[in-house]
Amino acid sequence: MDDPFVIVGGDAAGMSAASKAKREDPDLEVIVFERGEWVSYAACGMPYHVKGTVEELEDLVAVTPEEFREQRDVDLRTGHEVVAIDREAKTVTVDADGDRFEQPYGTLLIGTGARAIEPPFDGVDLEGVFTLRSMDEADAIESYVTERDPETAAIVGGGYVGIEMAEALVERGVDVSIFEMLPRTLQPFGEETARTVEDHLRDQGVDLHLETAVQGFSGDDRVERVDLEDGSSPAELVVVGVGVAPSVELAEAAGIELGPTGAIATDEYGRTNAENVFAAGDCAEATNVVTGDPDHVPLALTANRAGRAIGTTVAGDPTPTGGTAGTAIVKAFDLGAARTGLVDSERAREAGFAPLSVTIEAPTRPHYYPGATDLAVTLVADRESERVLGASLVGEEGTKRIDTVATALHAELTVPELQNLDLAYAPPFSPVWDPILTAAKVLNGKLADD
Repeated sequence: MDDPFVIVGGDAAGMSAASKAKREDPDLEVIVFERGEWVSYAACGMPYHVKGTVEELEDLVAVTPEEFREQRDVDLRTGHEVVAIDREAKTVTVDADGDRFEQPYGTLLIGTGARAIEPPFDGVDLEGVFTLRSMDEADAIESYVTERDPETAAIVGGGYVGIEMAEALVERGVDVSIFEMLPRTLQPFGEETARTVEDHLRDQGVDLHLETAVQGFSGDDRVERVDLEDGSSPAELVVVGVGVAPSVELAEAAGIELGPTGAIATDEYGRTNAENVFAAGDCAEATNVVTGDPDHVPLALTANRAGRAIGTTVAGDPTPTGGTAGTAIVKAFDLGAARTGLVDSERAREAGFAPLSVTIEAPTRPHYYPGATDLAVTLVADRESERVLGASLVGEEGTKRIDTVATALHAELTVPELQNLDLAYAPPFSPVWDPILTAAKVLNGKLADD
């Protein structure tokens, strides 16, 4: 029998690849090594477990280890950590329960994910200081809130994790402060969207500290304060959410090339520079559909889609992993915020474009139909080609409309082409001129006058 398809990492990319490869080639031996005990779980749902919306942590698991083993015939081994790759021998070295062994592979997928960035803060080891990257961490935060009943919490970082955890902890009755060293939260979403979200956070009682650098944390055995340059702020719970970095140490030690983003470099099929070695998920690069350049976008769909494509390729049908537009959406109390493509003008210029943008507010339903709210749409295009470059949306409803712009980016539509899309209309769902079409119409006029 040929050497197996070996996968390192049992979350989105790894388990999607394993399932698809077995479905396409049932005779293929597939082995997955996962160093933890959780596989195939919805990391994006973890703040909602802390909040209480998702009552049981196990509810976040899409497919259990037993289902992978018994129903999908995948040799899934949890509690097994791959510590080395020998490209010449085509083996991986695995540690499990104090034992070490070598596993040959015919094809290898590296799906080691990303790790939470932990700045060198003083007091980061104090009880009550957490990051949120794994199921065990989510469980630990929820248990700490339940058992310790903290009155105050500090969130370091105003990105996805910070915003979602602020909502979760306020819902649990905690006074929340967010500390962000940059001038605004939700940096990739653009200034207009960030400002709207920030105002709403303040309305919900969140104490927002922008352009504020955290020095560390202090307390006796448990965290009691966040230390700042000019004083301190009380905090009986701290969540550090300043971003993630691709976990590439295993690949790098094996001489597998990294790309300009610091993640593992791959081609359109997810292949690395090493023979029969693929990479996917939060540890790997993908191609940005707007710029055509390598990008690192650690999001669930990117990982699942790439893993599925690689599984198909390994089973004998070469399939591209697809590009990324960086499409994302986040809930902030009563608001939703979404983005795709290039929203920041400086980044657009760095990519060789001449950006032009508009921001409009339009109702999500006709004025006569109950429930209409305003949706703010920022739409960005290239002055010369009129190609759509990106968008950002914020409002109480309708932010899933970002998918229309994401589709336009993948199709390389121009603003006039976006304006002329035949989108659905009925009063309970949209006005005749959908807010996306309205933004395109206004931007098209601005392009004509530019």
